[in-house]
Amino acid sequence: MSKSSLERRWDADDRSYLALRIKRRLIPTIMGGVIADAIGVPVEFMGRGGFNVTGMTGYGTYNQPPGTWSDDTTMTLCLMENLIEGQDLEELMKKFAAWRDHGYMTPHGHMFDIGRTTEESIERFLTGFSSDRWGGGKVSDNGNGALMRISPLVFLLWNEYDFKKRLDLVEEIAHVTHRHPRSTVGCVLYIEFLFALFNNNEPLKAYEQAVRVCLRDLKGTRYEDEFPAYERVLNLSIPNLEKDEIVSDGYVVHSLEAALWSFLKHDNYRDIVLEAVNLGGDTDTIGLIAGTMAGMYYYEDGLPEEWLNELVKKDEVMDICKRYFDFCTEKAIAKVEAEGEF
Repeated sequence: MSKSSLERRWDADDRSYLALRIKRRLIPTIMGGVIADAIGVPVEFMGRGGFNVTGMTGYGTYNQPPGTWSDDTTMTLCLMENLIEGQDLEELMKKFAAWRDHGYMTPHGHMFDIGRTTEESIERFLTGFSSDRWGGGKVSDNGNGALMRISPLVFLLWNEYDFKKRLDLVEEIAHVTHRHPRSTVGCVLYIEFLFALFNNNEPLKAYEQAVRVCLRDLKGTRYEDEFPAYERVLNLSIPNLEKDEIVSDGYVVHSLEAALWSFLKHDNYRDIVLEAVNLGGDTDTIGLIAGTMAGMYYYEDGLPEEWLNELVKKDEVMDICKRYFDFCTEKAIAKVEAEGEF
């Protein structure tokens, strides 16, 4: 039986609402991360207290002009493009190799920063290792290189309520460069936190929900062995820590703690990002992670327009975001239709 005009109109309204839900979160989340990345680039590896960033600057550590984003954004954009194109993990690694060797998807046509574990993974891929051996699996491989690029997955998973399916996708994408379970737990906590923010939870409630889900659904798996490493996150003590208790280096646990702490300390995008960057150390990555959280929660209106306008290749980055929005919206509508909810 064909649908009436009224039923068709309701269907169209439902699709529009679904698209709007994704759009109002996706663009500020990704762009919020890119802005913060660029703010952090000039002071990366500088010690806490030796500088005070108040906005978009340039040069510094890598001698890059203002608005230049790093490998964090490049790898995020490569992932988004790979998903849009429906390509497999081998094609994703080809993009990473093209970035490293030929400056693919970079602000100025050349790579100026890469993590050790990521570079070694690219080398194993190019040498012909099997996919289960690309990513670094040693304890010493627990840098933040998977954490920093994985946020786009939340827009494919926001209406996936089966935790195992969410975990499967996080593992698939993270493990191409970082396959130690400690790194994966960090990625899961981050995605679950963004997932909770997407679904309209207040920051502290989102934090509590992410921890509750991970403690419940990772218990009894190999990931439970990594719970002690994340003790301060899992016991919900992050908001109560003092700044001198926060370590802001490239270790995946520390990066997640620092970003969460910065996000939960303030009530606006600008202050969150400046707090994260001024912690020093791995400023671009911690800034990006905190910036995605802040973009997700405070929406596009929260992003300082002057910072956004200073981004190198802003229009190109925004175009990828818009194409990824179209892709995620189509996926979400197809899922709802398949489940008979329209």
